[in-house]
Amino acid sequence: MNLFTKAAGLGIQTEFIDGQGHRRVTDEAALRIILDALPVELPQRLLDQPVVVVRAGRPSRTALGQAATFPARWKIVAGLKVIAEGHTRDGVIDWPADLPIGSWRLNLTDAASVTEETLLIVTPPRAFDGDFDRCWLLAVQLYGVRSARNWGIGDFTDLEDLIGLAAELGADGVGLNPLHALFDDHPADCSPYSPNSRLFLNPLYIDVAKLAGVTLPGANAMARLGRSEIVDYPAVAKLKWKALRAAFAAFKADPAAASRQDFEQFRDERAPLLSRFACFEALRHKFDTAWWEWPKQWRAPDDAACARLREGPDATEIEFVEFTQWIADRQLSACQTLARKLGMKVGLYLDVAVGVQAGGFDAWNEQAAISRFLSVGAPPDPLNTVGQNWGLAGFNAAGLKLKSFEPFREMLRASMRYAGAIRLDHVMGLKRLYLVPHGFAADNGAYVQMPFEALLAATAQESIAHRCVVIGEDLGTVPEGFREETADWGIWSYQVMMFERDEVSAFRGIDYYSANALVTFNTHDLSTYAGWRGFSDLKLKRSLGIDPGESDDSRWHALSMLNDILRRHGIDGHDIYAVAGFLARTKSRLLTISLDDLLGVVDQANIPGTRDEHPNWRRRLPLPIDQISGAIDVSALKTAMHGRTRAIT
Repeated sequence: MNLFTKAAGLGIQTEFIDGQGHRRVTDEAALRIILDALPVELPQRLLDQPVVVVRAGRPSRTALGQAATFPARWKIVAGLKVIAEGHTRDGVIDWPADLPIGSWRLNLTDAASVTEETLLIVTPPRAFDGDFDRCWLLAVQLYGVRSARNWGIGDFTDLEDLIGLAAELGADGVGLNPLHALFDDHPADCSPYSPNSRLFLNPLYIDVAKLAGVTLPGANAMARLGRSEIVDYPAVAKLKWKALRAAFAAFKADPAAASRQDFEQFRDERAPLLSRFACFEALRHKFDTAWWEWPKQWRAPDDAACARLREGPDATEIEFVEFTQWIADRQLSACQTLARKLGMKVGLYLDVAVGVQAGGFDAWNEQAAISRFLSVGAPPDPLNTVGQNWGLAGFNAAGLKLKSFEPFREMLRASMRYAGAIRLDHVMGLKRLYLVPHGFAADNGAYVQMPFEALLAATAQESIAHRCVVIGEDLGTVPEGFREETADWGIWSYQVMMFERDEVSAFRGIDYYSANALVTFNTHDLSTYAGWRGFSDLKLKRSLGIDPGESDDSRWHALSMLNDILRRHGIDGHDIYAVAGFLARTKSRLLTISLDDLLGVVDQANIPGTRDEHPNWRRRLPLPIDQISGAIDVSALKTAMHGRTRAIT
């Protein structure tokens, strides 16, 4: 069997048409690495599908494989308890209508006494649909928020103030960049979309001034950080980690403190993941190298070994990591509580990154479910003509099935516990991931199929459990039928006005936008509205040697087309409030307006394909929070949002 035949049998698509319409075939050397990096899946005889999904309230049946003989018996088991059992004489199982929601083991035995066990997921028929009609959210990059009291980076107290500002403007929540844990000893590696872990929070967002035992930095240091146009991550991290250690020392010095019980409760609730994460961080700092180069005993998580580590010289360091996660959790939870108190229908809307860094905790903790030798990316398309390699490790199908999809669920819970809505970055990864082996160009990857239905089922379960709307970032090369299937499962679409144009580049009318969708003008990877109107994004990319994928003439045409669509809907002018007014008229139930756009910021947050050439994920807002409402046209904004603005009490 040659490599390409083997790959096809494993659901690996080695030949495809990219976003530019070009036929692509994966290089044989690259394909060999992809095959070697994926776990081996045991063959199944009695079932043709790796996971059985039953949607509660809908008739559901499963056909056994051609190799099965009949009659065959089936049994659904939870531990030692049998939930349901039966048999089939024709090879088709009609599932009982009253199966309980959950993940169970399905045992099958055919007439030839061949036995097989697989996972059966009984799920709500759809994800949480939201308990609101149409509303809007204020979108912000939290790190870039200025205030007189923060330490050069936005923090959770700033977020409380942002929630208050959004409430005054009539918004029903605040949309944020991912808050995932990064690498604290590499502060310059600051992309929130390249996390150490999606399961834990970035402690740099903690308002350390709220903690006992913390001494404020000197006036000169605070002034320098406050004046900076970009977040000086090394300087901020140095000050904040020093303050957090001082707060931890004060906490340890008072073992009878009332908060100690809350801390212990937090540790118990998040075990064993929190304990593993804390041990990983202690080991990472001790060995100062990639985890696969650590002493052999630590190259994979071991709860017994972690327990012994907690009793040794590293105990204090491990507890410190847990302490910072506890503080971050409590401060972020307070933000969502405030949003609910103010009557916001969504509260926090959080982004979830598509993958993790190979050297981080998640990849160490889930070595079967996450492939560290492969990077998630995208083939060439009009926005990125050479393709994209995001340098992130993603989940794989065999490993997820082996773990009953628990790693995926944990990732969802980590954000859903704080949010009324989340956005899954590159949601097409639930169906297939474009994987690029390390050392190969971005246009030399392959699509690897994922257990789509099972991932949708797990998403629906967690969404209902947390009452959290799930939005899928479905931009780029989208498989045929993908949006229809995600919509059937209650996953909302993500519609960006910049991209919603027809074959002659005319902007789509308001009736084109879906009801169950989040609509926005742009994204963090695109130009701000002011930058787009002023061509600054085109000029900057050309100056960096990047093909912007658009000529000046095309941009002039786009501006003309924007004016046309606004006039057709009776909207005068073409400023950001006019655009907001257009989007507000769509039937889409969620709308985000970027604070950058309201403040007329020109530079965009991130330019894909750059690292040091542009201050990605570092730029700060031009004004502190307390001056924002005076710098925007509040009356124009509320007029634009007519019909979406919440009642202000």
